[in-house]
Amino acid sequence: MILILFIVFLLLLLLGIPIAFSLGLSAFVYILFSDLPLIVIPQKMYAGIDVFVLLSIPGFILAGNLMNASGITGRIIAFCNAILGHIRGGLGLANVGASMLFGGISGTAIADTASIGSVMIPAMEKEGYDTDFSCAVTATSSTIGPIIPPSLPMIIAATLTGLSVGKLFIAGIIPGLLLGMGLMLVTYIISVQRKYPKNKRVPFLTMAKSFYQAFWAIMMTLLILFGIIGGVFTPTEASIVAVVYAIVIGLLVYRELKVGMLPKIILESAKMTASLMVLVGFANLFAWIMTVEEIPQLIAESLLNLTQNKIMILLMINILLLFVGAFMETIAALLILFPVLLGVALHVGVDPIQFAMIMVMNLVIGLTTPPVGVCLFVASSIGKISLEKISRAGLPFLLVSLFVLLLVTYVPEISLFLPGLFYD
Repeated sequence: MILILFIVFLLLLLLGIPIAFSLGLSAFVYILFSDLPLIVIPQKMYAGIDVFVLLSIPGFILAGNLMNASGITGRIIAFCNAILGHIRGGLGLANVGASMLFGGISGTAIADTASIGSVMIPAMEKEGYDTDFSCAVTATSSTIGPIIPPSLPMIIAATLTGLSVGKLFIAGIIPGLLLGMGLMLVTYIISVQRKYPKNKRVPFLTMAKSFYQAFWAIMMTLLILFGIIGGVFTPTEASIVAVVYAIVIGLLVYRELKVGMLPKIILESAKMTASLMVLVGFANLFAWIMTVEEIPQLIAESLLNLTQNKIMILLMINILLLFVGAFMETIAALLILFPVLLGVALHVGVDPIQFAMIMVMNLVIGLTTPPVGVCLFVASSIGKISLEKISRAGLPFLLVSLFVLLLVTYVPEISLFLPGLFYD
């Protein structure tokens, strides 16, 4: 029966069925052939989404969309370009820097690629950067978004295990900064080799003005982070605070958000939330079937039978997750595999906060890994180049991402230093 479950799931994926419905339909076929009552489907789906902390997801999605509608992307790019534009390859560096700042607002890599890419890729082409390089920088730097708080995958990970959302958020700061700095270094080296342009250093007043224009956007991330860490509000309350903040800044400060735009933004946010909740519900049903069939125990025993060595176990988990991340959407993979692999990690002495970081980093790196890296598709469609070209151009960036992943995997302090500082 479990063979039927996975065969149907893989067939549906190959046919191009969205992953949420692939999970749901394969689970339905399993239940049908197992003579289980169909009432199990709504019961397990509801159990998956009936988690208080998940209420924060629609809030953060709405807040991000409100800030995007307020012209936040252009302001962040202008600020980063004012600081970095005078360096060789400055526009590429500004692209990475903008992703680091924008990621804290959107919380998703795909939104980052689409929003920043639509501005930066044409701008970089106009300045004389190669299209494949411009697309590769945009796609790979977008993976910083789900690591730097607020992060939707981190909220999901906390929901699955009962970990503190605040601890997971703060654990992502150092890995996110390391990844951003690493991608900037590669961007600079390639820019020097190819003699990409650099702009004149902007006057201090211009830099100060661009900082002021981006200040309120940056403050949103700090407000959420320090509000949760300081115990001022819960993650769910933080999402509502973020929505109120975004409306006030958009209407009264930036003044690009109009009251008439709100219904459309709310509707789009509701659609994104609904699709995500359907995915969570079906993934919980799928995970329940795997639990019934004792697949988690089988995977754990198989790994531990191969070796009890912590280094080798983590290496095998990384390889598995990188492979899965290249084919499966991040949150779906997280929902299915995190509870399974967490038990193995705990058995060999890995801290659950650190393992959550390892898991999220693996899966977001998969977004820029062929053959189905979603961010690669988005960036290549904006730049109008083939997936093969952007994949080749993105290889140096991918290697840096993997190096940072290894650091996070084998140096626990990178993930645990800040949570220990603020919470213990």
